[in-house]
Amino acid sequence: MKITIIYDNETSRKDLTPDWGFACLVEAHGKTMLFDTGAKGAILLGNMKTLNIDPESIDIVVISHAHWDHTGGLADFLIENSNVRLYIPSSYSIPPDSAREVVVVKDPMEICEGVFSTGELQGSEQVPYGNEIEQSLVVNTDMGQVVIAGCSHPGVKKILEAASIHGKIHALIGGLHGFSEFDLLKGIDIVCATHCTQFKAKIKSLYPDTYTEGGAGLIIDI
Repeated sequence: MKITIIYDNETSRKDLTPDWGFACLVEAHGKTMLFDTGAKGAILLGNMKTLNIDPESIDIVVISHAHWDHTGGLADFLIENSNVRLYIPSSYSIPPDSAREVVVVKDPMEICEGVFSTGELQGSEQVPYGNEIEQSLVVNTDMGQVVIAGCSHPGVKKILEAASIHGKIHALIGGLHGFSEFDLLKGIDIVCATHCTQFKAKIKSLYPDTYTEGGAGLIIDI
């Protein structure tokens, strides 16, 4: 599989625009998927153009949660390509002028062969920023499960537990917010903390051999 970060607070290339939010392209099991859409459609589509990503090549769009910095680019994207299957958590209202097909996700489900949603997960007040509902993406690979999270509002522990029903976790990619249970990352081969993650430097210092710097333009081949 191949993951390309399209939208992030930072950028790995000078010709891309950084902005608060997250989106990435996931190419796996014969499908091309857009996970989240960042905050601004112009930046999302501009970065996609620079990265030579054709919006019409995308089959599936998955929205992790209802926050503006993950959904703001959706309307502009759907103008370019409404012929997609859109997976949204039930806590997010179906956008007007939406996709060809909209799937409302509440429980864990298979999105396509080898690709799964954790279903809606909700944290607690004990988890930093944990009172939000969110789904994460789980992709099966020969190396193990690749978990892609928007902000990890429910807590990284709950997300990893939900993903691990499919097998050993190989990679964790995405926003981790105020996550500080660093021992949970032991045994994970790739950790790419993006977007809202507060303790990137700490994670990198603890796991220098497995930590990967994020940023728009980063490509991870697994």
